[in-house]
Amino acid sequence: MNTVQPLASKSRKLCIGLMSGTCCDGIDAVLVAIEGRGTKLKVTELAFVSIPYEKKFRARLLTLSRGEEGGSRELCLMNFTLGQLFVSAAKAVCKEAKVSTSEIDLIGSHGHTFYHIPEAQDYFGKPVSATMQLGEASLLSEAFGCPVVSDFRVRDMAAGGQGAPLVPYTEYLLYRSETETVALQNLGGIGNLTVIPKHALPEQILAFDTGPGNMVIDELVYRYSSGVESYDKNGDLGRKGKISNSLVQWMLENDGYLTRFPPKTTGRERYGIPFVDLVEHQGVALGLSPFDIIASATYYTAFCISYSLSHFCPVPVDRLTVGGGGIHNSFLMDELKQLLPHMPVNTQEDLGFNSDSKEAVAFAVLANEAIAGRPNTLIGATGASHAVVMGKILL
Repeated sequence: MNTVQPLASKSRKLCIGLMSGTCCDGIDAVLVAIEGRGTKLKVTELAFVSIPYEKKFRARLLTLSRGEEGGSRELCLMNFTLGQLFVSAAKAVCKEAKVSTSEIDLIGSHGHTFYHIPEAQDYFGKPVSATMQLGEASLLSEAFGCPVVSDFRVRDMAAGGQGAPLVPYTEYLLYRSETETVALQNLGGIGNLTVIPKHALPEQILAFDTGPGNMVIDELVYRYSSGVESYDKNGDLGRKGKISNSLVQWMLENDGYLTRFPPKTTGRERYGIPFVDLVEHQGVALGLSPFDIIASATYYTAFCISYSLSHFCPVPVDRLTVGGGGIHNSFLMDELKQLLPHMPVNTQEDLGFNSDSKEAVAFAVLANEAIAGRPNTLIGATGASHAVVMGKILL
């Protein structure tokens, strides 16, 4: 009978991390070698692949993620379909690394967040917060024959947390500094900020979602290209437009999330299609071109980060390191640097890491901590009443 005890004590493990983000663009799979755990952790990336979703599948995934369509039958089918795609992605990264699937020791899979309700809502007379990640992990367990850790968010929410952000715990392990206060900004579909004071203990870490990352920009590009493009490559479309102060001000006044104090988290439920509809309608009313609207939305993402750093950080930040797909949008990065003229802004690549694989690596690390029975969340980030061991373990 399989147990995690021998694996937890193994000095070096081959681990796969899997992630599907809020942009619904595809599955990221990374293969890493992990040595140690906790603050003694060492991670070496061996291979990374990103497998895009087919256009029709992505469109349906986006529709279902809005929470307005699809019944239990379709969610059941989607859960197992995503599970099959995660298996394919995991096998692909093994092939990329020229590693046999039988050599894999552990898999950490975030799955795909279908719906996230971090703030309690009234349901049959009771306040209920909830989250749902799909991508059946049992298929990974069957295909690889190794322990699989998945469904990380729910345990934190059971402890009164918001189930996000989860990556900050791994950032503390991998990026902390004894000489600098480091801020790490992820630019996926949503923007996530982690601030690690120098000499910090885990309870001193501040982390929260800053607001939209690429999500609003991507949806606008998809609309204005009639579905041909799904993101603003290099920021070229944004550069063709002019930032509208009026539209940015309207977004500030109509976005109740930005000024809220942490802990806080957000996602497609706030910045999805209904929000983009409002932004586009206001942009048209102001007489703006599609390029102007994209440029303004791009600036707004950068502004949310700058605002968060200036209003919510308890200590001065020495440098900001940006990761995630948004670093490839040079227009977004340029606007961010202009908004932070006195703060060095670099990327994961400047530190020798891979921006695209960062979140997938995080779930390999979280799985490694889970099988050791170590709490792998930060209550300062999620707002939980106490630290918990996140992740359901399949043997």
